[in-house]
Amino acid sequence: MIAASLVSSIGDGIYVPLTMLFIHSLTGLSLTSVGAGLTIAGLGALAFMPAAGILIDRFGGRRVLIGVLALRAIGFAAYPFADSYPAFLAIALVVAVGMWASSPSQQALIGDIAQGAERDRLLAWDRSLRNAGMGCGSLAAAGMLAVNGTAGFIASAEVLALVFAAAAVLVARIPNVRGGVTRPPTHEGYRQVLADRPYLLITAANFLIAFGYTTQAMALPVFLTRDVALPDALAGAVFAVNTALVAALGVPVARLTLRGRRTRAAALGAVTFALSFAAFAVLPQLVSGPDALIAVLAIAVLYTAGELIHSAPSQGLSVQAAPDHLRGRYLSVYQLSWSVCRTIAPMLLGFLLDAGQWQLWTVLALMVLTGAAILLCAERSLPTHSVTTSHAATSIAPEDVTT
Repeated sequence: MIAASLVSSIGDGIYVPLTMLFIHSLTGLSLTSVGAGLTIAGLGALAFMPAAGILIDRFGGRRVLIGVLALRAIGFAAYPFADSYPAFLAIALVVAVGMWASSPSQQALIGDIAQGAERDRLLAWDRSLRNAGMGCGSLAAAGMLAVNGTAGFIASAEVLALVFAAAAVLVARIPNVRGGVTRPPTHEGYRQVLADRPYLLITAANFLIAFGYTTQAMALPVFLTRDVALPDALAGAVFAVNTALVAALGVPVARLTLRGRRTRAAALGAVTFALSFAAFAVLPQLVSGPDALIAVLAIAVLYTAGELIHSAPSQGLSVQAAPDHLRGRYLSVYQLSWSVCRTIAPMLLGFLLDAGQWQLWTVLALMVLTGAAILLCAERSLPTHSVTTSHAATSIAPEDVTT
């Protein structure tokens, strides 16, 4: 499973930085048409998420993960043959469904094969290796850009197809351990999820805090080059520092956050995010020239600390608070907090960037602080085992523990 995570994240690292250019070169469509098509495909994939939750609960995270990885492989293999706009939309929808459904099915699989603190540790390893894989994939994407003409993009499409097919094969080698999970009664389902107010609260909190994550890729490069006057090449150093630190420190920091309450640790991460945003807001007025890069890297470390502190407990909270027999539906609803954020973030962040130098960071700080407050409010009504790790760890019988 760890190998499958690493392999699929390399594919994400290749595809995500090149998405627009990749599709434009393969299909010959205008960038405006490509952007509109990707938006339509993303919205269609969002509409599919409730069905993904039902499939996970019915067949298990393992089978659904195999299916969505295979979908992505088929989609990338078909991209070079997209000779019309409808064909492009169909392929983009297949790839988007596979991308959005991967996360809840992967987390459901981890929920099936691990419990308590062991589940948190496995989630932490998955996150760290995904960041390492994304970094490796980004380097591979840079190498593919060196190939002139369409040939490099056709090769990258086939490489992506092979990567996700290999990930599907690796997941298929995982034994099916879901035998003890029962199907939900007919009167349960999304009605129960929507009636679970504490879970909806942590989902809403994550939606607000998720904008802190999307800012790094969408808004920060513009801010650093336009308002701080960093060269384009140096602006990329922030992403490199973040990726390296998350890959190297993800597991150790997750181990530390397991010692406290998940809600409070996640809220602390959001507060750290807010501090880094405040620092970015005042940065253009305080430093310039060579000192600016040093200051930017220091703030990037603070920003990364917020990500490290928040990510492990928040992800663990979403999995631990979901009932076993409805885990797919619960995680699909939680995934919407990420998906909807990433869908509307370009419009919101673009508006805030145009508003001025400090407006973006002020609004983002208020959003993540609101998310932190919601997490703390939800703590009292969440199940005890989802908030604390000690109860979860001691509730597993010795014969159920494997090493």
